[in-house]
Amino acid sequence: MILTLTPNPSVDHTLEVDGLVRGEVLRVSATHAQPGGKGVNVARALLEAGVPARAVLPVGGGGGAELTALLGDLPRVTVPIAGETRANIAVTEADGTTTKFNAPGPVLSAAETDALLDVLEQELSQDPDWIVACGSLPSGVPTDLYVRVAELASSYGVPLALDTSGEPLAKAAHAGRVTLLKPNLEELAELTGRDLPTVGAVVEAAREVLSWGNETALVTLGGHGAILVDAERTWWARGPRVRTRSTVGAGDCALAGYLSENGLPDKGLGRAVAWGTAAVSLPGTSIPTPDVVAAHEATVVADPDRRRRIDEL
Repeated sequence: MILTLTPNPSVDHTLEVDGLVRGEVLRVSATHAQPGGKGVNVARALLEAGVPARAVLPVGGGGGAELTALLGDLPRVTVPIAGETRANIAVTEADGTTTKFNAPGPVLSAAETDALLDVLEQELSQDPDWIVACGSLPSGVPTDLYVRVAELASSYGVPLALDTSGEPLAKAAHAGRVTLLKPNLEELAELTGRDLPTVGAVVEAAREVLSWGNETALVTLGGHGAILVDAERTWWARGPRVRTRSTVGAGDCALAGYLSENGLPDKGLGRAVAWGTAAVSLPGTSIPTPDVVAAHEATVVADPDRRRRIDEL
């Protein structure tokens, strides 16, 4: 069973338009309302593939009630909060361009943050195969929350996968104890403070992050696939070219795909890219079904040419 933690979940509203024109009245061709938050998306994707998953998340207000309804029978533990669960909006254009409006989310009190960690510890004591901690942190939550999550996971011997950004990512990565880091290219560049134009630059940056006490890095590259780096080996994978309908949640599906394999790294990378590629071909934060994933099989290359530019992959 894979446990996910989403400190700042959301209800995700997606609007499909021909083109986004600032200041104009636009006709929307389709709308979607789906449960959101990176850990929620990971849990949804795993369950779609038949992998047991359970989500931990705070909920509050009318937004929390809507999110709970949208989650349906997703196995979960919710922590009540006084604030209002946020709603995010994504506008996707016919050419696949996605513009996201992410709300900051509620303010969590220190007591609510402690309650969330208490629930997480109870779940970790049940010996899950992984804990997946994902996404931004709501206001009021200390930026070292994921460091505390890593300490808890380590104390129970549960491997941790982490997908976040900014200061929470920097603090957790520098503290170490993360089994699998999943930054995208921009997040890895920000984390290491340098541009990453080539495969070699990505590998060197990932190895620097691993030297801080982490084990593996899965670096997603958007339409250019993904690179997996551990202490000794490197793999690159890319799926087939597809028409992009929405990029929202694609990275979450990629992480779920990697975890679903739970075996050889190269096979996990192939699954990650197949799931991510399938996800961008769907509207909103739709989760690809196994048959859709099977139609987007990825090509995996061991020890790719480090001289190759990322934008040429």
